[in-house]
Amino acid sequence: MYISVSDRNGGQGGTALARTSVPFRLAPTIVWLGIVSLFTDVSSESVAAVLPLYLTGYLGLSVIAFGVLDGINQGAGSLVRMAAGWLSDRAGRPKQVALAGYGLSATARLALLFAGGFWALTGTMAADRIGKGIRTAPRDALITVNAQPEHLARHFGVHRMLDTIGAALGPLLASAILLLIPSGYSTVFVVSLAFAVIGVAALALFVPDQRAVRKQPVAEDRKVKPAPGIRWARLHHSALGRLLLTAGVLGLLTVGDGFIYLALQNRNSLELQWFPMLYVGTNAVFLLLAIPLGRLADRWGRTKVFIGGHLALVGCYLLASLPFTGACAVAGCLVLLGIFYASTDGVLTALASQLVTPEHLATGISAAQTVVAVSRMAASAGFGVLWFAVGPTTALVLVGGLLALAVLGSPLLLRGPKNS
Repeated sequence: MYISVSDRNGGQGGTALARTSVPFRLAPTIVWLGIVSLFTDVSSESVAAVLPLYLTGYLGLSVIAFGVLDGINQGAGSLVRMAAGWLSDRAGRPKQVALAGYGLSATARLALLFAGGFWALTGTMAADRIGKGIRTAPRDALITVNAQPEHLARHFGVHRMLDTIGAALGPLLASAILLLIPSGYSTVFVVSLAFAVIGVAALALFVPDQRAVRKQPVAEDRKVKPAPGIRWARLHHSALGRLLLTAGVLGLLTVGDGFIYLALQNRNSLELQWFPMLYVGTNAVFLLLAIPLGRLADRWGRTKVFIGGHLALVGCYLLASLPFTGACAVAGCLVLLGIFYASTDGVLTALASQLVTPEHLATGISAAQTVVAVSRMAASAGFGVLWFAVGPTTALVLVGGLLALAVLGSPLLLRGPKNS
């Protein structure tokens, strides 16, 4: 099926670069950015892994309240992503903008120690996610600047691999703390703060500040024409606009992981202290597949891998809704969810980064991330209400069916005019 979103690499979805003979070389800056993300994700995911139980069990809040907070967790950063991307491009100081975002998230970790009610938690989580919204696009712009265009998705895969190591270690730490200290949520929050501070220090000390100017990739048989800048008035019929529309539609049907884990926990009667291990399982799969799927995206096509990852998410929803119990059913859900993230996270950023000019790099990346964040925020809030109204099984079946239809229609959204 023909998809006309160009990756600016001389072909559709990365196919022209499949023949490249340029050897893969990893820049130290990308490694350091991965290490920063590793420590930061230990911090954030240790909290995320206990948040569903902390809210619904320890504090006694409803699943609707969890849906609201999970929606904030998914999308509060969207309030500032575009502004942060624009500021990074305008000032030419992506590291400084990213550092502000990491610093705000670390401050929110401190505030989490004193937040005990719904509204206090809402403000704290919003501040943390706003920090994430500020830092993500400038950080990804730094990765793009230092990456080889021929291996762009693979470079993002390396970063996401390091990021996911932290995302796996965080729930492991949380699980170990809860095993040693039942209801030791405050201890989890203290450990989270310590790792956040280490991440900020690593960024400040070891990552250089670079202006977003990168070389354009050259196909073997012809030079690639530079892509036009972002023109918001004409975005609806541009390649970037079609990508944003597709990502937004798919994001509206992507509910928070916590809901899937709560459904698995309810059906399988998992002990509460083992709940964080569900996050570990997903992140372990992501860790193993981030680089291979990034490499596959560069060779086979980034749009194909991106859409294919959502098929794995459909399978996860349906498997989580079936009346199967036991380790195999749980493991199957975690594997499918990990495949989804490995196929979409860095791949979408790689796609967006190649559809804008260097001077609009962080803005273009933040546009894609904003659309995904806003749509997933709405999905989580809406799914909490749907869960409350019809129950987890019916809700997962409904969302899975709608997502399957959206995946089938994605090539139509991505297809441009016949002469494009």
